[in-house]
Amino acid sequence: MSTADLIFWFFGGLIPLSAMAFFLARGKALTAENSQRLHSRPGFYGLYAVIWLALPALAVSLLASIAHMFHLFSVPPIMLLTSALALGGAGLWFALGQVKADFRARQSVEKVMRGLIFTAATISILTTVGIVLSVIFESIRFFQVIPIWDFITGTQWQPDTAFLIGAGRADESVAPPLFGSLPIFAGTFMITLIAMLVAVPIGLFAAIYMSEYASHNARGRIKPMLEILAGIPTVVYGFFAAITISPLVVDAAHAFGLEADYTNALAPGLIMGVMIIPFISSLSDDVIRAVPQSLRDGSLALGTTKAETIRHIVLPAAFPGIVSAFLLAVSRAIGETMIVVMAAGLRPNMTANPLEGMTTVTVKIVEALTGDQEFDSAFTLSAFALGLVLLLITLALNIVSTIIVRKFRQRYE
Repeated sequence: MSTADLIFWFFGGLIPLSAMAFFLARGKALTAENSQRLHSRPGFYGLYAVIWLALPALAVSLLASIAHMFHLFSVPPIMLLTSALALGGAGLWFALGQVKADFRARQSVEKVMRGLIFTAATISILTTVGIVLSVIFESIRFFQVIPIWDFITGTQWQPDTAFLIGAGRADESVAPPLFGSLPIFAGTFMITLIAMLVAVPIGLFAAIYMSEYASHNARGRIKPMLEILAGIPTVVYGFFAAITISPLVVDAAHAFGLEADYTNALAPGLIMGVMIIPFISSLSDDVIRAVPQSLRDGSLALGTTKAETIRHIVLPAAFPGIVSAFLLAVSRAIGETMIVVMAAGLRPNMTANPLEGMTTVTVKIVEALTGDQEFDSAFTLSAFALGLVLLLITLALNIVSTIIVRKFRQRYE
């Protein structure tokens, strides 16, 4: 029996058995309720039976998986399936025996649910910690080869000779590799800034229109059309930026007597801004509509215009949510790769001219991890160093946004 067959039979049997356990225990509780008053509602007895059927089966499967993963021992699939279902049946028999008047089924079910919720929260936290630690450990290996100060303050990114050093074939004629990250982060911030200059005003104004001015029918048509932008694959945006927008940027630059590369930073920045408009417009629309209507009515009753009410009452009340939308859009822009690869190029270029080609951190991370070099080479490990710095920058943005939100948060009763 293959693993796929085992999973099919396990869940294909566990789910119907769980449904059967629920209705059996619930039916028994309904029957008992006709003659005596039960502590909990019949549905809780059904959920209690589901818990006692499913959790033992899942527990034995998890233990067998962990033992197999660490090569402790291996359980034959048939034996594992039989043991899991047998334990589930024993748990069901026990749960059915607990359908009594004095049994507190609701408290037992809620205790298990609190445990599951706590486990889910713990898994998410441990996953985050694991990601951070893995990036830090690999970055330390990189900084043992390349000084951290040279990496942070360097202005040239030329890692081409790193593979010769890693292979032991370097000599005096080979130039040392340069891992200055400033050009890469300059390109990241440049493209992100252009994207936000496009997305913030359009997205915010669209949210204000949909929440304050548009009719219900108009909002129902406009909002889904805006959200379609978020569902377009980024490679399609990349094609559009490289084939359509970049030539238009070059032609417009020539019309003003300027020189522009076909792989420039302006084209992907503009398209990336269009791509993240739904993130700002949808979230901002939701938080603006969440502002109590009584605040608007009170402001209008004092003689202010609708525009003044939006500017002085609605937007300050929705400011924390709007900041969160902006932060989500910034994170989405920083993490974009395909549009930059196809329209901005791969050349690290520290310049303030958006008409020249540039690259971003995520592009260089992909380039470093998809090459044919050894994993412990300096060039490959540079991806983790770039990721660590990007992680710290994102963390700083989150801290600053949290401070701003707490400073301007207002409570409206």
